[in-house]
Amino acid sequence: MPKIKTHKIAAKRFKLSGTGKLMHVPGGGNGGKVHFRRRKSKATKYSFDNTVPITTRGDEKRLMKLVPYLKKRQRG
Repeated sequence: MPKIKTHKIAAKRFKLSGTGKLMHVPGGGNGGKVHFRRRKSKATKYSFDNTVPITTRGDEKRLMKLVPYLKKRQRG
């Protein structure tokens, strides 16, 4: 059976927590602090440090299809 291709943008924006929850990284993989950071407020830049859980089961299933090897990569 062939390998499944990973959606690279989704792989940068979503991570698994230690308990297995799918977490969204606001602003992309590097936290959104790199591009146009001079015009952003400090509060906005600090908000990029926090990850937000994905609460909808349908969204979680759809995203796990985009990033099939997320579990193996995070735990391995």
